[in-house]
Amino acid sequence: MTVILPAESAAPTAASRIRTLFRGVGRFFRRSPLSAFWGCVAAAILAMAIAAPAIAPYPPLKSDFRAMQKPPSEAHWFGTDQIGRDTLSRVIYGSRASLTVALGAVLFGTTLGALWGLACGYFGGRFDMISQRIIEFLQSFPDLILAMAIAMALGGGLGTVIVAIAITRIPFGGRVIRSVVLSLKEMQYVEAARGLGASHQRLMFRHILPQCVAPYLILATTHLGVAIIIEASLGFLGVGIPPPNPTWGNMLADSLNAGLVPPWWLVLFPGLAITLTVLAFNLLGDGIRDLLDPRLRGSV
Repeated sequence: MTVILPAESAAPTAASRIRTLFRGVGRFFRRSPLSAFWGCVAAAILAMAIAAPAIAPYPPLKSDFRAMQKPPSEAHWFGTDQIGRDTLSRVIYGSRASLTVALGAVLFGTTLGALWGLACGYFGGRFDMISQRIIEFLQSFPDLILAMAIAMALGGGLGTVIVAIAITRIPFGGRVIRSVVLSLKEMQYVEAARGLGASHQRLMFRHILPQCVAPYLILATTHLGVAIIIEASLGFLGVGIPPPNPTWGNMLADSLNAGLVPPWWLVLFPGLAITLTVLAFNLLGDGIRDLLDPRLRGSV
C-alpha cells in the first residue's frame, strides 16, 4: 500500500493549477484574439510604467534650453516642450501617474461599490431603499463634474484625485453587483445553506460573493479606461495632479501655453497614449466578458 505524504500531494495540485491557468490563457487567445492582442498592449503599458526609470531616455523634469520646442529628431524621438523637456520621457513617466490613479480609483471605488451592492441586494428592505436613493443622487451628476467638484474641494494631489475618481465609480459597482445578488440569493444552494443554519456573513462571503467575481472583473477593466479619461480631463483643467509631475492631461494642458496653435507633437503623443491605453483596457474587458459569460461564448 502506497502512502501519499501531504507535501507530495500538494505539489501536483499547484502544478495542476498552473496548467489550468495556462489553458485558460490559451483558450482566451483562441476565442478572442483581438481582445488578447489588446490585453498584451495593456500589459506592455503597465510594464512601461513600472520600468519607467530604466527605459526613459532622459529625466522627465530635466530642461535643455538649447533644444526648446524642437520637433521629433534622433536625439528626442517625440520632440521637446517649451522649456526643452523630452516629450518621450514625460509620456513614459506620465503613464505611471495615470495608471496609478486609475488602478487606485478602480480598486477603491469599484470594490466599495461592489460590497455596498452585495449588502443592498442581500438585506433589502429599508437599507436597500435608502442606499439606492444615495446611489441615484451620485449618478445624477456627470462623472467629470462630480470628480472635479470633489478634487477642488479637497485640494490637488495624487490621493485627492484617486478619491475623487473612486467616488464616481461607486454607483456603477453597487448597481451591477446588487442586481447579481438579487438573483443569486434565491438560488437553491443558497436556500439549502440557509436551511442548514449558515450565518448571514457566511452566506454573503462564502456562497454569494464568489459568484460576483466575473461581473466585478468586467467592471474593473471597463472602469480603468473611464478613470484614465477622467484623470486626463482633470489634469487638462488644472485640478488634477499638480505640475511639474508629468501626467498625460498636464502635458496636453501645457501644450496650450506654446501658442495659439500648439506644436503637433505636444498634442499627438500624449493624446495617442491616452487613446491606446483606454482602447486596450476597454477591449480587454469585452474579451473577459465574452469569456466568462456562457451566453456570449456559445456554451452552457
